[in-house]
Amino acid sequence: MDAVDQEAGILVEIAITGATGFLGVHLVRELLERNASLTVLAHAGSGEAAGRLARFLQVTGASPRLIDELPRRISVVDVDVAEPFLGLARAEFRRLADGVDAIWHSAAQTKLAGDLTELQHVNVDGTRNMLALAAAGGRRPRFYHVSTAFVAGLRPDPVVYEDQLDASRGFASPYEQSKYEAEVAVQDWSAGSGRPVVVFRPSVLVSHRPPHPDLPSDTLEAVARFMLTIASMAMEGGLVDAEEPAVQTVRVVGDPRARWNVMAVEDAVRDMVRLAERPPAGTTTTYHIVSSRDLPVSMPIDLLESFLPVRVELVEQPPADPTPLERIIGMVPGFLMYLRHRHVFDDTRTRTALGERLDETLVDRDYLLSGLGIAEMDLSPGDLLAADLLTRALAAYDPTARPDPAARTYPAARTDPAPRVGSAQVESAQGGSSR
Repeated sequence: MDAVDQEAGILVEIAITGATGFLGVHLVRELLERNASLTVLAHAGSGEAAGRLARFLQVTGASPRLIDELPRRISVVDVDVAEPFLGLARAEFRRLADGVDAIWHSAAQTKLAGDLTELQHVNVDGTRNMLALAAAGGRRPRFYHVSTAFVAGLRPDPVVYEDQLDASRGFASPYEQSKYEAEVAVQDWSAGSGRPVVVFRPSVLVSHRPPHPDLPSDTLEAVARFMLTIASMAMEGGLVDAEEPAVQTVRVVGDPRARWNVMAVEDAVRDMVRLAERPPAGTTTTYHIVSSRDLPVSMPIDLLESFLPVRVELVEQPPADPTPLERIIGMVPGFLMYLRHRHVFDDTRTRTALGERLDETLVDRDYLLSGLGIAEMDLSPGDLLAADLLTRALAAYDPTARPDPAARTYPAARTDPAPRVGSAQVESAQGGSSR
């Protein structure tokens, strides 16, 4: 059905950035379930957006009707969100602004350890430029900003509330800082213009679908790249024997009480789109988009130990006498900085608006194995270091590789949805903790 403004009773024209990213493709699919058409603001030079969306829909089991109708239901405008006027001529920018009733800003540079200046250019300047589009629109479009729950940074308080936005204790990564600054820009614009803005703060979003050339990268793929990069560097440096690998203890800075909020991306976009259908109130309304259950840090560590010959020991401070393998691990930026994460993201406003969940996707060990693609590779502990398997696994995660489908060097795409269970089952699932 078409999206309708509940107050005015008219059809809503929607523009979206980041439509070919991991969250974006899922948002597009969910929005197309409720809207006749979308305007995709695609990054200029990033490839043919319509084709990428069509391939995503095909490999994820979308209906043939939706795939066939896609060319008629989306229009693509090549833009550069980091540039003034989105890199468009001013007249074209104004036509775009006057043609939309709602703007979803999902585009972002998500490299955790990226250069802060580059992250700010895309995430902060890009947000300001999208706000300028909203300001120029004659229809006064509603603005939906996709942030992250991790704008909480290093604040010591265990519980983070939806209205809180504080940089006084710094951030765990340049990415967090850039997203915080983008949120500040959104709040300042909303307060100054009197225009309502909705901010979504998702936690760690994942998919049960293994890596595939027609699927965007997600968090699990980044974790897998981390594991595989360490394995490859260790082998090249002669630190491990691929034939008879000996288990090595690796000391990593972390907290055994750490917890991560991990949510299935399909659940997240469903909540976000439902919230967007509510009339906005006040100036800035922020929603935490989070699972009802946190995963203990022991779960990703267990996965690491299951497929690499290591035993992880969490320590309070970096070892003064790091082993060669520990030095390699320290050289690879990524999720290790979150092994001390203990925040709980309060979602009272979200749950008040949507009601308590009756069911949700259970993200457990089996789900993570599926998303990593390890289950489909039939790997056993230690097998990942075998030369042919490591080569095969690395190829599956190479974003520049487009293997011959006949060679099947990557796991087959899954078209089935992840199973959903009652919330009581999610909260009581082994290995997790309810919030």
